[in-house]
Amino acid sequence: MNEPFEPKILGLLCSWCAYAGADTAGVSRAQYPSNIRIVRVMCSGRIDPLFIARSFESGADGVLVAGCHPGDCHYVSGNNYAQERLASFGGLLDFFGIDRRRLKLAWVSASEGARFATVVAEMTEELRALGPLRLKVH
Repeated sequence: MNEPFEPKILGLLCSWCAYAGADTAGVSRAQYPSNIRIVRVMCSGRIDPLFIARSFESGADGVLVAGCHPGDCHYVSGNNYAQERLASFGGLLDFFGIDRRRLKLAWVSASEGARFATVVAEMTEELRALGPLRLKVH
């Protein structure tokens, strides 16, 4: 009997908003899948696309990048930079045959624990439907 596929999600969360939102979800006991492993970063704008590529190479089925809402970035425009950088990174995902739905960008504030839980649940379901990521690494 095969166990149902459970995706592995890496969450790269901005320290000021999204990580605090995840903390709020935990404190308020919001229910969401335990498929995510969180790495706290100072700003979503500081996430190097190489981190994402290495995550996929290391076995992640999906990567969630979450940061402050536009206009609320603690570093003024870091979230705008993250959005531009990840949009251009999509072409590289296509080149490597990775479905763009495996990379998600979300805006979550510190008070939005329920939103964080919803984003994780939706991404988990979408990745379950896509199935495991099978990279051909030479």
